[in-house]
Amino acid sequence: MPGLNLTRDEALARAGVISEVIRYDIELDLTRGDTDFGSRTRVEFTATPGGAAFADLVSTNVRSIKLNDRDLDPGVHHQDSRISLDDLAEHNVLEVDADCQYMHTGEGLHRFVDPADGKAYTYSQFEVPDARRVYTTFEQPDLKSTFALTVKAPEGWKVFSNAPTPSPEKEGGAWTYRFATTEKMSTYITAVVAGPYEGVTDTLTSSDGRTIDLGVYCRASVLEHLDADAIIDITRKGFEFFEDAYGIAYPFTKYDQVFVPEYNAGAMENAGCVTFRDAYVFRTRPTEAQLESRANTILHELAHMWFGDLVTMKWWNDLWLNESFAEFMSHLALAENTPYTEGWTGFMVRKDWGLKQDQLPTTHPITAEIRDLADVEVNFDGITYAKGASVLRQLVSYVGRDAFFAGLHEYLTAHSYANATLADLLGELEKASGRDLAAWSKVWLEEAGVTLLRPSVETDGDGRITRLSIEQEAFSEGASLRPHRLAVAGYSLEGESLKRVFHEELDVDGASTGVPSAGGMARPDFILVNDGDLAYAKIRLDEDSLAFAVANITRFTDSLTRGVVMAAAWDMTRDGQMKARDYLNLALTAVPAETNMQLLTLTLRHIDEAVRTFVAPDARAEAAEMVGRRLLLLARTAQSGSDAQRMLVAASARNASSAEQFEAIKALYDGSATLDGLEMDVDLQWSLLIALVRGGAAGDAEIDAREQEDDTMTGRQNAAAARAARGDEAVKEQVWEQVLGDKSIPNDTRWAMVSGFWAQARTTPSLYEPYVERYFAALERVWEENTFHTAEDLTTLLFPSDLAGYAPGVDVVRAGHEWIEAHPEAPAGAVRIIRERIDVCERQMANQVADA
Repeated sequence: MPGLNLTRDEALARAGVISEVIRYDIELDLTRGDTDFGSRTRVEFTATPGGAAFADLVSTNVRSIKLNDRDLDPGVHHQDSRISLDDLAEHNVLEVDADCQYMHTGEGLHRFVDPADGKAYTYSQFEVPDARRVYTTFEQPDLKSTFALTVKAPEGWKVFSNAPTPSPEKEGGAWTYRFATTEKMSTYITAVVAGPYEGVTDTLTSSDGRTIDLGVYCRASVLEHLDADAIIDITRKGFEFFEDAYGIAYPFTKYDQVFVPEYNAGAMENAGCVTFRDAYVFRTRPTEAQLESRANTILHELAHMWFGDLVTMKWWNDLWLNESFAEFMSHLALAENTPYTEGWTGFMVRKDWGLKQDQLPTTHPITAEIRDLADVEVNFDGITYAKGASVLRQLVSYVGRDAFFAGLHEYLTAHSYANATLADLLGELEKASGRDLAAWSKVWLEEAGVTLLRPSVETDGDGRITRLSIEQEAFSEGASLRPHRLAVAGYSLEGESLKRVFHEELDVDGASTGVPSAGGMARPDFILVNDGDLAYAKIRLDEDSLAFAVANITRFTDSLTRGVVMAAAWDMTRDGQMKARDYLNLALTAVPAETNMQLLTLTLRHIDEAVRTFVAPDARAEAAEMVGRRLLLLARTAQSGSDAQRMLVAASARNASSAEQFEAIKALYDGSATLDGLEMDVDLQWSLLIALVRGGAAGDAEIDAREQEDDTMTGRQNAAAARAARGDEAVKEQVWEQVLGDKSIPNDTRWAMVSGFWAQARTTPSLYEPYVERYFAALERVWEENTFHTAEDLTTLLFPSDLAGYAPGVDVVRAGHEWIEAHPEAPAGAVRIIRERIDVCERQMANQVADA
């Protein structure tokens, strides 16, 4: 039985029978309680006469099914989340009346009750295949249609969808909203958001002269923190940039942005009704990095209105193009039309994700073969987003910016409100640029992995360069080398200042590419391949340049250059070519000079990972003490009231390991010690308290007191993390059983508990040894009893990676291999995650050996 899966062959066959889905009329009744809601769907479509097909619906109670006035028995025709349809006419009407179920996993129609005020909220999340959890659908992206939605909701609720929100019809204790018919779109970008949301409205004038209504909304309990003006300002800048870049006016009628609770993703590009994770409504003063990340997410979703919503992929094999394009365009708009002019520096955080994903054994081509919906879920990763965006940036350089946007305009115009493929886009870019993209596409899009670039420098007796070249190495034996458009630069000290003394942008192709213009010049102190970070590759530093960087990292004043240097050092560390403790010293030296908060975020993340997993076991306690001590010193000496000060206080708490360090953190927490300019807000208090609980310096009384003061969704999640962080065997047992067995726990709370569960892994790995066997024993149940998203996260977050190399009583790698071998029929998603985690463990153990 297919279950919730859908193969590409089935989708092609269905699209071969159903020629057009004319319209959907959907009625939802959200007044029936907190478990089920009413769902009535009328879908009108044309088909091959006499043909057979199926519709999709996830429901535990289908009341009636009628096809062309012919009653179908739900017990017979609704099986395995599909409604079988036979003897179709040329023109058909399918009517289905059902009860659907609210979800608490962030899929379908999610329902949430706010502990701050007891108010209930709902919102939809349909990507990839979950519109069928709310109404009867033909759930594939190429069967676009128009949608007319009617929603009956409790009195006082606002309802948002893809069309403008009408005035409700008020009757009894309910309000009914009848939305106008939408533009033509795919089912996965339809939306319904309902609840006592509150917010701010505004308007803007589109490039074609229309007035576009804007709305920014959130839960009532966080409205005081909603900085709607800043959100609308970024939105306006995005509209201006994208309408100009695409040469096409905004293709929908209004633009609402709703910040919703317990959201699985960052945001979702529902046409004209974008939903965001409401962690983006900052309840304490955000750092510049947080504001930039939110601005980028706002622009990413807005970019989708044209690329993804107006023109949509025919099948999910082009999902990468959808996401990569929005990722590329959002950073371009960020850097060129907002105050965040260092947007491409911030992109390095995303690029780090893509490079790491691309070096796993499960790496795949950007244009991955998507056989079914399970493949879509598995391949929704850093390659889909970050590598794809990096490659698009290379493509723009390859064909030229003017040609790229000219071809893009033609592509969007030709396929408006319809579907298209990668070949359609490349065809338009070839016509606009005159370049043949077949060879480029093959090596960049159809082959997996990341190539490595390193400088080769030869000098004469006077220290002058006789030959400078860029050497390229393939990802694996037999893999292709790639063409790169990049810059190579030289830097030298002049007095106390570091100056760029050489710079050339060039095409790099093949195993070795010479840089003739460098010939005859005095060798610079530092040579950098990929100056400006245009290329997507692993970058190496030559021996002299690495030594110079280690000694002079604080002299690199340009954030992007400094970021490329640190990224190269990190990649060398991950590959065991730089000792973990040497990297820690370099990173901790770089921290006080870091002015870009996105790069500081990334560096602190790498420090956490290196000391947790890469340091030699015999040296880890000493290294952890050193890291905690130096971070605390950096926090104390950071600029008063700065973002860096706040971030370093939180990092020092995460890495505290000695009694002296915990004592210092506790003094900050209880106010007996202060740092000038540091605002000890509720979020920072939770960070410090969780660290204190981890170290045994606080317990239940402190957690209860803090939760009582912060009885909100976020407060309860933090309290759950803190309680799970207690270093007691009985606590760990209880958390393990709840995380795996209690389906009523929302995902965000579940993941908070998991983070607390592993709190002592670095200091007391033996505490977790029994859970290795229990983890693998639970995997089958995890995938049988949970939705894909929940099963994926449980499998990833509970995997005992941090024990590898540090717990001599268990062999995590062998246990992983044995599970895969013993479960040949296991879901592809489960096998992929286990393979990836095995690789992570093998890498960290190799690094521990290198560090020793």
